[in-house]
This record gives sequence, structure tokens and C-alpha cells, in this order.
Amino acid sequence: MIKVGDTLPAATLMEYSEVEGNGCSIGPNPVDVTKATAGKTIAIFGLPGAYTPTCSAKHVPGYVEKFNELKAAGVDEIWCVSVNDAFVMGAWARDQKTEGKVRMLADGSADFAKATGLTLDLTARGMGLRSNRYSMLVKNGKVATLNIEGPGKFEVSGADTLLAQAKA
Repeated sequence: MIKVGDTLPAATLMEYSEVEGNGCSIGPNPVDVTKATAGKTIAIFGLPGAYTPTCSAKHVPGYVEKFNELKAAGVDEIWCVSVNDAFVMGAWARDQKTEGKVRMLADGSADFAKATGLTLDLTARGMGLRSNRYSMLVKNGKVATLNIEGPGKFEVSGADTLLAQAKA
């Protein structure tokens, strides 16, 4: 499992773009994790699934709400990573009003979750292999802080925790 001090694994996430620009076409576009984190401080939070109750009611809204404070604390970008396809993440981004604040990144085949060791097996609940709920502060591709939730919990991966860590 990934830990503080480790470099993020080389992986490609997908992001749905509503408008064409900055080298991105409309629709799903690849995001190379290594290139996208180089020279930046990124707040990344992972969660089990789009439109799920805790994720939609608490996790994503917290980061949208704390966007300005996280930026003021030196965070360049905020990423939400989930084992869903880019189309679902794009629709969820519209629903959660994340545009310009939180990048909603799809880990469709759970490659990033597997590479970090942050998987959650929800097969018994009909959801298959998913991402565990976590947050991390990444500086220039390296994990600076890591907060992994226990099963069914939402106590340490919210925006308040990561904001306090970014300010430290």
C-alpha cells in the first residue's frame, strides 16, 4: 500500500470535458498522473463511487466548499478519484457543481486504486472492486500526507483534515 514519502504510481485517469480547450477535446480526455502532478501540490481524495450517499452529501461538497481555503494554503488543484467511467464522473461533476474547483477523475478499471493499494472490495454489495475512501496531499508527485478511512467511515478524509495538513 502507498505511504507517505512514496511517489504516485504511473497511471492514466480520465476526465470528461464539457468544452474544448487547453488541448482537451469535448468528452473523455486522458490525465497522465505523473505529468499532471509534476511541480504542483495536489489535494487528492478517493471514494467508492459517484452518486453514493456519503460521497455526494459530504465528501465532494466539502472540497467544493473549501476550494478557496485550500488554494490559499498552497494547493494548486483538487482531484476526486473514483472507480467510475469518465461519462459518469462528468455527469456527477455537473450535479455537484465542481467546475473550476474539483477535477472529477475516472479510474474506470481501478488501475490507480490497485497500483496504490487503496482498493475496496464491494462485490458483496453489487459494486465490484472500488477505491477505498481516502485523502492525500501530493507534492511534486510524492505523497506528503495520507488519510485512509476505516470500513464504512467518514472521519479523516474530508476537506477539513486535508486543509489543516496543507496549512501545517
